[in-house]
Amino acid sequence: MDVLSSTQSRSIFLKQKSTNAVPKIQSCVRVLPRSIDVSLTHQLFDEIPVSDTFAWNNLIQTHLTNGDPDRVVSTYQQMLLRGVRPDKHTLPRILTAACQTNNSFFFGKQVHGHALKLGLSSDSYVISALLELYGRLDGADAAKLLFCKSARRNSVSWTLISRLYIMEDKPGLAVDMFKQMVKSKAEIDPLALVTAIGACGILKSLPEGRNVHDIARKSGLEGDVLVSNSLLKLYIDCGSIKDARAVFDRMPSKDVISWTEIFRGYVKNGGFNEGLKLFRQMSMEGIKPDSLAISSILPACGRVAAHKQGKEIHAYLLRNGIDMNVTVQNAVLDMYVKSGFIDSAAKIFAGMKERDSISWTVMILGYSLHGQGELGVDLFCEMEKNSRVQIDQIAYAAVLHACTTARLVEQGQFYFNCISSPKIRHHALMVALLSHAGLFHEARVFMGQHKLEGYVEVLRALLDGCRIHRNMPTAKRVIDQLCNLQTLNADNYVLLSNWYTSSAKWEMVDKVRETIGDMGLNPRKGYSWIEFRNKIHVFGTGDVSHPRSEKIYWELQSLMKKIEEEGTMLNADFSLHDVDEERECIPIGHSELLATSFGLISTQAGATIRVTKNLRICGNCHNSAKAISKIVEREIIIKDPSCFHHFKDGFCSCADFW
Repeated sequence: MDVLSSTQSRSIFLKQKSTNAVPKIQSCVRVLPRSIDVSLTHQLFDEIPVSDTFAWNNLIQTHLTNGDPDRVVSTYQQMLLRGVRPDKHTLPRILTAACQTNNSFFFGKQVHGHALKLGLSSDSYVISALLELYGRLDGADAAKLLFCKSARRNSVSWTLISRLYIMEDKPGLAVDMFKQMVKSKAEIDPLALVTAIGACGILKSLPEGRNVHDIARKSGLEGDVLVSNSLLKLYIDCGSIKDARAVFDRMPSKDVISWTEIFRGYVKNGGFNEGLKLFRQMSMEGIKPDSLAISSILPACGRVAAHKQGKEIHAYLLRNGIDMNVTVQNAVLDMYVKSGFIDSAAKIFAGMKERDSISWTVMILGYSLHGQGELGVDLFCEMEKNSRVQIDQIAYAAVLHACTTARLVEQGQFYFNCISSPKIRHHALMVALLSHAGLFHEARVFMGQHKLEGYVEVLRALLDGCRIHRNMPTAKRVIDQLCNLQTLNADNYVLLSNWYTSSAKWEMVDKVRETIGDMGLNPRKGYSWIEFRNKIHVFGTGDVSHPRSEKIYWELQSLMKKIEEEGTMLNADFSLHDVDEERECIPIGHSELLATSFGLISTQAGATIRVTKNLRICGNCHNSAKAISKIVEREIIIKDPSCFHHFKDGFCSCADFW
């Protein structure tokens, strides 16, 4: 602050020199910049007739509000030197500042001594400040020792000790403190309940949480919005969406946090449709969602069948001017990637002024999932040049996935070696990269070097390569290993059965199927679904239950006839396919083709068909979809667990590597 400004500030105070100046001191002191000379501030107080405790407290509070604990301490020292007696409002502020200064614990103990000498050590405000001081600087146990010696205990002090234990990652002790508080018949307030509920959430303990919930109900505080929101979070974090919904439905009033928590709960538990339904209900009740609410609901739209809702929410964001921070933009980006609109995602990414590691990672993985691995690797190279973005293990996993999609072995090996402590996920991706490129010997050597034979994720990555390159001997060894590692996984036995079938070993086929029956295993069934006019149409293998089944099958038969006339060869090999029922079903009865046919007969010419399948698409349907896309001159997008297959003009974006 320059001399002129200092003089002007001084003149302001001098003009206010009167017996009623005290109420004006606080407002005047607030305009003083932090750089003003401390001696000037105290000189100004010397010139004010009324320099009692109230005025000093105002100055101390102003420095505290300005985040300047050192000035709080120096002001307190000047206050004592001038003979002004501190009161119960002074000491808590000084103790708060003591937590933030150098040599703070020594100074805090001195202030504790002042409290004892001044007879203020039993004041509830002073006690709370002392507990905070000892808890932060000497540990929660030290604070509890002081608490136990205190004659006056109230809800604030009980809760403070609990909160200190939570800060030390000791939620169990925080819950114990709450139980003692209840036993002591202390008054239970919303903050005490919120703290105890939070501790139960950290412990992931439903029984303890329900006990606290019961106390909240008996105390008549269950309907308090802070308590209810904490209960919502507790039940969601503990995986009990049923309990969370019961709390939500009983809430007399809900704020945006309440709605956001219930969205998060349903999305976390896969209840996407219910989450979207509640989002619409929230809008109808006139509650405007904030950026966090939007970020919580958008993952529900990260599915092919929910792309319309995702676009609507994105439009809502733009229309209503909701803060498009990087978290929200990442959620929008992720939604477009996962719902099948990679071009829209690319536009969002290109328009982002600020990008964090999540932004880059989502886009890199997005390109890979949509068969554009080269673009994913190029984007990672751009990310490396950005010094503000830290490349983490998730980003390395994304670029390894992109290298696998593009079969860029050397680059993948280079990036793998850049990872300081690679996880099993990274090792599995390296095995996938090598096996997708047909380098089975190198894959086996890599697995041996890193002792990966016992990891299911790694073996399945190797098996995917065997499926692509028809490496049947290696596939048999891998299937046997999977059966030994996962004895109760029906998919492994289906793989084994299909392998024996392809080798015409019928006795072994019967034996494996008998094993599946004896063990009571249930092989997974294949389903595909497609959205049309805001309704989801689901198809199973050989499904004839749809009202338009006759037309659906007729359309497929017509298309198959054209495919046959064009001389296109289909792939009827199911040797390494893990869906048992599809081998026995006629090819046109597979769920993905039924859903595709329904899309073709239900939509206008030229419209893109978007289908999702719960299991891997078989080779026959893959070849059929390629041929159909050329015949009907439409893009057909089928998402299976491995990737998005963009079929267009007789080709697939996966280049037949899936």
